[in-house]
Amino acid sequence: MIDDPMDRIAAALERMAPAPQPAPDFSVASAFVWHVEPDRLEPVQRVARVDLPLLVGVDRSRDTLLKNTEQFARGLPANNALLWGARGMGKSSLVKAIHGKVHAQHEALRIVELQREDLPSVGRLLNLLRDAPYRFILFCDDLSFGHDDAHYKSLKAVLDGGIEGRPENVVLYATSNRRHLMPRDMIENERGSAINPSEAVEEKVSLSDRFGLWLGFHPCDQDQYLEMIRGYCDAYGVEISDADLRAEAVEWQATRGARSGRVAWQYFTDLAGRRGVVLAD
Repeated sequence: MIDDPMDRIAAALERMAPAPQPAPDFSVASAFVWHVEPDRLEPVQRVARVDLPLLVGVDRSRDTLLKNTEQFARGLPANNALLWGARGMGKSSLVKAIHGKVHAQHEALRIVELQREDLPSVGRLLNLLRDAPYRFILFCDDLSFGHDDAHYKSLKAVLDGGIEGRPENVVLYATSNRRHLMPRDMIENERGSAINPSEAVEEKVSLSDRFGLWLGFHPCDQDQYLEMIRGYCDAYGVEISDADLRAEAVEWQATRGARSGRVAWQYFTDLAGRRGVVLAD
């Protein structure tokens, strides 16, 4: 029997607290998605990815990130990487494709996707990964920060690691449309209104400097755009003449008002559907 009021309160809180989550079983999949409330790592049995050779126009970024990932998978030093630049040019596709390729040779390599809005929980996630006998790519897609957004402070736990340091078995790959992870007008506004302009934005702008690798992605030209589509056609067995492909693909991109890897895949998906070809691995 509990007589002390504080003991009764403590017992009640213990009953209300959620049961501790079991340790994740990283052997069931090579990819996971981090969720909170409650904290858990959901295995992904089939990753939505394209083969690495199908990513056209990103040769330098591909080679650099592939080498970095292979070093990391072998237990050697490797850098966190920021993939930044034009929309739809294969930043997230490259991360997933490289994980797939390197995992084929190094089975202990895992990829864990972390949503930007869940960054405040990253410390708890790192505690789950730290002592596991696996190597983890922590993947944060479409990363950026706006006005009064303090989530960037949580990201420093991965990039700098605080007192404990970043776990030796974790590396961060992030994608963003912004090189400095924040809008240019926000940088200029804070510089213009601050007593000390250089210090006003230094903390946020310097966040991108903490990534060892900066990999830029730029809009593709028409030849690269058509090469992407031809590569998809050859890989999936969709037959179309070069003349028809050019005419249709150029018209498709004109209706979208843009030309990118994403637009190339959207056209190819439409073409495959019209030709009755199922896009399956």
